[in-house]
Amino acid sequence: MNEINWVLDPTKFMSQKEAKSLLKTARSIAKAAISQGHKVAVRDYFVVDLALSSGLRVMEISQLKCSDVFSVDNIFSLLVRRGKNGKKRLVGLSSSFKRHYDKYIRWKKKIGEPVGPDDPLLRSSNTGGHMTTRAIEKAFKRAAAKAGLSPHYAIHCLRHTYACHLYKASGYNLRLVQKQLGHSSCRTTEVYADVMQPDLRKSLEKLYG
Repeated sequence: MNEINWVLDPTKFMSQKEAKSLLKTARSIAKAAISQGHKVAVRDYFVVDLALSSGLRVMEISQLKCSDVFSVDNIFSLLVRRGKNGKKRLVGLSSSFKRHYDKYIRWKKKIGEPVGPDDPLLRSSNTGGHMTTRAIEKAFKRAAAKAGLSPHYAIHCLRHTYACHLYKASGYNLRLVQKQLGHSSCRTTEVYADVMQPDLRKSLEKLYG
């Protein structure tokens, strides 16, 4: 069995304040862009929200089709067709992201982008195919720079950010986070537990009290 030999330090994920600032800034710029008929900022905002709302790897984001996001029995989900090692998984999504997704699809239709089952969810303006991982990284970097965030952040930090804050929001449910991220072993997911320990500070303060 392989040992997990890396540590998730605070430079690899955003604080909740930073994540909210990123979303707020990207949303504000997207609203202005829609009124001016510009596409880039609208897509950038969707990229950021999608990554922060799902914890997907950038390659998984790139491969998404319009039919991969759906609702069944009021449960909003996303299908990752080919995750790490070719594995499929379903990722649950929030109602707030569903509202954004619905608006995004309406916007795509309005500007004439195809939204059929096999059409790219994130469509390249240059090729008409799926946005590349490099283009998605650039979209994140543009949004992060406009939000005044540190340039050392890469889009993969949004996966770590999602995992850390989901772990806390779920009441420290490691199994739930593991399933959302698509980790084959819970030991991989435990790196998030190491940085989001609910009782660590309390215990340290009591150490010699």
